[in-house]
Amino acid sequence: MTDWDRDWPAPAKINLFLHVVGRRADGYHLLQTVFRFIDLADSLRCEPRVDGRIVLATPLPGVPPETDLVVRAAQALRDATGCAEGVTLHLSKRLPMGGGLGGGSSDAATTLLALNRLWRTGLDSIALQGIGLALGADVPIFIHGRSAFAEGVGERFADADLPPAWYLVLVPPVGVPTAEIFRSAQLRRDTPAITAGEWRPGVGHNDLEPVACSLYPEVARHLDWLRAYGDARMSGSGSCCFVEFADEAAARKAHASLPAGMRGFVAKGLDRHPLCLESAT
Repeated sequence: MTDWDRDWPAPAKINLFLHVVGRRADGYHLLQTVFRFIDLADSLRCEPRVDGRIVLATPLPGVPPETDLVVRAAQALRDATGCAEGVTLHLSKRLPMGGGLGGGSSDAATTLLALNRLWRTGLDSIALQGIGLALGADVPIFIHGRSAFAEGVGERFADADLPPAWYLVLVPPVGVPTAEIFRSAQLRRDTPAITAGEWRPGVGHNDLEPVACSLYPEVARHLDWLRAYGDARMSGSGSCCFVEFADEAAARKAHASLPAGMRGFVAKGLDRHPLCLESAT
């Protein structure tokens, strides 16, 4: 099997905490968070083209292909390198849209990582992160590829050593637009900053959570159910929520007790992005 024949994974992330510590003059929010990958993933397959076009074979309903992040990522890599190669992109979606798990950003990052290898454009991780940041604030962490304490708009990283963990992740039946949460007058924007060395598992909260719960009561309902099992939190701007377990059996037992109408999954915490593990071997 060649790299052109393979599937390229695009894993989800969760935010173990998420503080809004300020705002830049250009309106972008200054954040602090810890990113952790989990083992639920989309997958991407790339097919070479001889006509130089970038084609998405699996467009999402309601999303014009030219605006899809995987197409934009492929075009951004060509623009940055002068590459003229074409590709057909086959994306298999498993991650929910509007869920705060970074699905679109992860797909874009995997597109950059895959095509950088397939097209032999030779960019290093830092250069790819720079391209990714122009596509979205969460794209660089998927290229960085390690659990990390992040600052700025989410693009400055300090690697974090995290204990093994399993998570029960719930998927409320609503998509939460990130921009709506950050526009809200209810959003707290002055949480005191901490250093990477001050953070420990369990420290912090998600500043976006009260806003999402106010606007989307289903998020609040799912969090309330999860809190019977521990310190439940929302990931990113929502809507997905999670609680941590020390072992798989406990997580699966909780999952088995989900009320009718609630949907979720059990996932293992990953220390590294699967493609980062490949590059390290």
